[in-house]
Amino acid sequence: MKINPGQLAQALEKSLAPVYLVSGDEPLLVQEACDQIRARARDAGFNDRQVYHADQHLNWGSVRDELGAMSLFAERRRIEIHLPSGKLGDGRDVIEQALLEPADDILLLLISARLDAAETKRKWYKQLQKAGVHVTVWPIDNDKFGGWLQQRARSRGLTLTQGALNLLAERLEGNLLAASQELDRLELLTPDKTINEDVVEEAVQYSARFNIFEVITDLLAGNASHAQKVITSLRQEGENPLGLLAMLVRDLNVTLELQQAMKKREVPGTFLKKNGVFQPQRARAIEQAARRLNTARLHQALNLCSDADRAAKGFGDLPPWHHLSDLAALLRQ
Repeated sequence: MKINPGQLAQALEKSLAPVYLVSGDEPLLVQEACDQIRARARDAGFNDRQVYHADQHLNWGSVRDELGAMSLFAERRRIEIHLPSGKLGDGRDVIEQALLEPADDILLLLISARLDAAETKRKWYKQLQKAGVHVTVWPIDNDKFGGWLQQRARSRGLTLTQGALNLLAERLEGNLLAASQELDRLELLTPDKTINEDVVEEAVQYSARFNIFEVITDLLAGNASHAQKVITSLRQEGENPLGLLAMLVRDLNVTLELQQAMKKREVPGTFLKKNGVFQPQRARAIEQAARRLNTARLHQALNLCSDADRAAKGFGDLPPWHHLSDLAALLRQ
């Protein structure tokens, strides 16, 4: 069965499926859908949790053993597998076997990037459609972002004036995770729960020393020294790096796409506007990066972002900020 995030709560109230797939390129919405499933699973007694990350280091044999193992003391288990590439690869046989006869004492949660058309035609996906639930997460369209932001604020008991809404929408440029974090910050600065343009500007000044928009511009421009200072501030403030990473990956991918467009003699400004890049500073940084960096280095940068994302989710020995510091050095002018 395939549903969208808005249908998930009702589906969970009716019954708990043995397997869930949550896929999409919006980290906040994917995370929140997974949290709903986890909460419902805990209520149903699935308290033991095993987490795997499907990268080149994963031993799928250990996943097979865990899926086939008997629970000690009749404990029900949640097994979560992160699929950052949106593909099962060597794990297809393992998952296909698990989906043939899902175990009563295991809830399987697959957390994936957006699936491509080829993956949805594979045997494992067709089995999952029969045995479980696929929650598909789609990006919020640019013209609907303001409405989403206002609704998100209301859910926290906050009121955004039209001026504040316009200013936030322009600054956040559709990034949902960054928007959620910004509302957290604004909530602390507004005891009366009404947010106007002055409050937004105050928040900008308050957070200037670790502004994620600024560090992304610095990274793309190769200003490694200043980027390192902002990264250090973010780390010291205990910021969650996922919002920064989502925006950085987005802009690195746009940079790669712009390089291809420029080879076809497309005008950079026209291409960027067509792809939703309207803020002059951001557009200038992406265009400069497309001209300054070669394709190989941009792909290296994306790999470091993947390492940082993995570290932020509890995998690996190094903190995510270590990989971001390496990224600043890689993109240095």
